[in-house]
Amino acid sequence: MATPDFVLALRERIGTDPLSLVGTTAIVFRDEKVLLGKRADNGEWQAIAGIVEPGEEPADAAVRECLEEAGIVVQVDRLALVQQLPRVTYANGDQVDYLDLVFRCSWISGDPHPADGELTEVGFYDLAAMGDVDHAHVRKIALAMAEDDPAHFRGGRVKR
Repeated sequence: MATPDFVLALRERIGTDPLSLVGTTAIVFRDEKVLLGKRADNGEWQAIAGIVEPGEEPADAAVRECLEEAGIVVQVDRLALVQQLPRVTYANGDQVDYLDLVFRCSWISGDPHPADGELTEVGFYDLAAMGDVDHAHVRKIALAMAEDDPAHFRGGRVKR
């Protein structure tokens, strides 16, 4: 997976120190099936995800990532989940804190295929056949299933 140029430029200045980035996850539905891809870097099955570019609207980033990674056109229907992911430390020592914005999306056109090398397999799968998808992604899918539920989030509540 290619690291965006703006991240490389920031890394030149801050080294491996923690970097806060906004990411999107697109939960795409088509005919009662959900879009899943097998990542080229670690072999895990998950929804399409990526980093929001500077100045880019997060929903537009989700649409862009679906086209870049899976070769499909989608529309964003709603925000399903806002969450801070646990800090990621990559093999080279880079640390990243991702704010993940999860969007429910609908398929518009295109046949899914590994479009840019980030995925080795991609397609629409029955919700009942998600045995190889980790719990965190199953949760994202579950929260995105309802068409009109409000977005879910953690924190920000008054502690009693």
